[in-house]
Amino acid sequence: MNRATRDTWAEAGRRLLVKAVEEFAYEELLTPEPDGAAGTDAYRLDLAEGVRWTFRAARGTFGTWRLAGPPVRHPAPADGEAGPERLLLDARGVLGWDGPTTAEVLRELTATRRADAASLARALPAARLADLDHLDLEAHQDGHPCMLLNKGRLGFSASDAAAYAPETADAVHLVWAAVHTSLAAYSGVPGLDAGTLLREELDDDVRERFTSVLETACAYGPYAADDFVWLPVHPFHWDEAVETLFAPYLAEGRIVRLGESPDRYRPLQSIRTLANLDHPHRRNVKVPLLIRNTLVWRGLKTEPTHAAPDVSAWLHGIRAADPYLSEELRFHPLGEVAAVSVAHPLYDAVEDAPYRFHELLGAVWREPVGALLGDGERARTMAALLKTGSDGRALVTELVERSGLTAREWLAAFFSALLPGLLHHLYRYGTAFCPHGENTVVLYDAKEIPIGIAVKDFAEDVNLLPEDRPEYASLSERADRVLLRWPAHELAHSLLSAVFAGHFRFFAPLAAEHLAVPEDEFWALVRREIERYHARFPELADRFDGYGLLAPDFDRVALNREQLLGGGFHDRAEKDEGFDVVHGRVANPLATASFEEHQ
Repeated sequence: MNRATRDTWAEAGRRLLVKAVEEFAYEELLTPEPDGAAGTDAYRLDLAEGVRWTFRAARGTFGTWRLAGPPVRHPAPADGEAGPERLLLDARGVLGWDGPTTAEVLRELTATRRADAASLARALPAARLADLDHLDLEAHQDGHPCMLLNKGRLGFSASDAAAYAPETADAVHLVWAAVHTSLAAYSGVPGLDAGTLLREELDDDVRERFTSVLETACAYGPYAADDFVWLPVHPFHWDEAVETLFAPYLAEGRIVRLGESPDRYRPLQSIRTLANLDHPHRRNVKVPLLIRNTLVWRGLKTEPTHAAPDVSAWLHGIRAADPYLSEELRFHPLGEVAAVSVAHPLYDAVEDAPYRFHELLGAVWREPVGALLGDGERARTMAALLKTGSDGRALVTELVERSGLTAREWLAAFFSALLPGLLHHLYRYGTAFCPHGENTVVLYDAKEIPIGIAVKDFAEDVNLLPEDRPEYASLSERADRVLLRWPAHELAHSLLSAVFAGHFRFFAPLAAEHLAVPEDEFWALVRREIERYHARFPELADRFDGYGLLAPDFDRVALNREQLLGGGFHDRAEKDEGFDVVHGRVANPLATASFEEHQ
């Protein structure tokens, strides 16, 4: 990892300081007051012991705060460092943090700032970013746009971060292990058994080498080599979790280290998902990491992991049977086609152990996005559309220019690529993905015009309605058991919060600044695409209002509030499987958007 310089450290601090005020004010963690003497756009935050921070800001969609520059502390600190760390220390009393929470916040903030500073040191101009393929571009993303502490990766040392964080763009060699079937189970989509998977994912000579290692290990023990399941393990996780927490099973021969695969993998933004650099046709692998990032520990829960191929098979079946999805749209669920789930009998016996001890080992194989691309086509995560190059030019500006379309035409094409498939699953099938910026991959033609999307993360991020519906009849029992169910107005947050408030809240002002498309026109284009879908499927009209996509307002999902005031820094027996923390309501810009005004 590039070491932060004084300049990049300072710039990362300025950006985080601005983001802290904007997002904390949006979630009403902090409450700015008008600073009337300084002007109508002037505000202040009154914090501990007479300290105040002042800034200028405009208000945007959803009541968002948009600062004109970094806030200023009064009085200036004696050491001259009025960065995000100082702001959070000043706000500690207002936020109600105790000592342990404050220390954990600072720890994760420092780690995030360090990662941001390293990214700034290797920043590229927009044209260079546009030329990168989707894997290379992953190394230049800015992290979750809503969450201040979005690159903590707590558990990684400095050398771990240099080796395994996505912004280093480094290669990772996975460790392979064999686990006895008394601990491990394989599951796959129909037609993909464990032997077929291994033949497709490992070269012949590698399989032969691993087989020899396993047979040697089993030669003098009670276990037969044929009774083992193979899976890849992240090298960090092998050292951090498997060698230590699974020591009993390594000692008795129920887990055998087979060796390191020669294939080079690159971590995506989610860190625990990696793509094969040497054989791009091979599947991405998702593996647990004993680290905490953003809200949760990044493990793999056993039951959802085992059910992942069933969920994928069901989604693929829906697509195959629906001509709208399979023929009219470029909409691709990136199937989690195979999985290995591994139990830990000792920790399984401790039901109230912190949840990270119940998701220690496993693997999921996911279809690679590159397999979907035709000649000249490209793929980028939706998150990439928020990226601005080192030259101050937005990536989307570069894409629009290359497309030959006007900005409005390009945005209309983007909304047409993004929304219909998500709307169809919601309305027709009562099914919601979690299509935030990293889970949604936008497909582009050779002219950089958006033509479709691929979506990922199914086992724990596909949600259904509470009632039994004919569309759910083909779900396997184990898939039905792990998928969470929410009423329609909460299921709608897959779009309202994950896309509109979670992504478009940032994309709309970027489009206004860099594409000269005013925000009201941006939202009018979004509404027009939703209304086009409504007109296309009038037989579903009785379902539209229940989801409330065009309702006057909706619940504000508050991720920083959930992390900083909830259980984000504490050991819990239950991962948050309830609905996201909400605080108040926000006005829905789609309720009043009108495309006719912009004709």
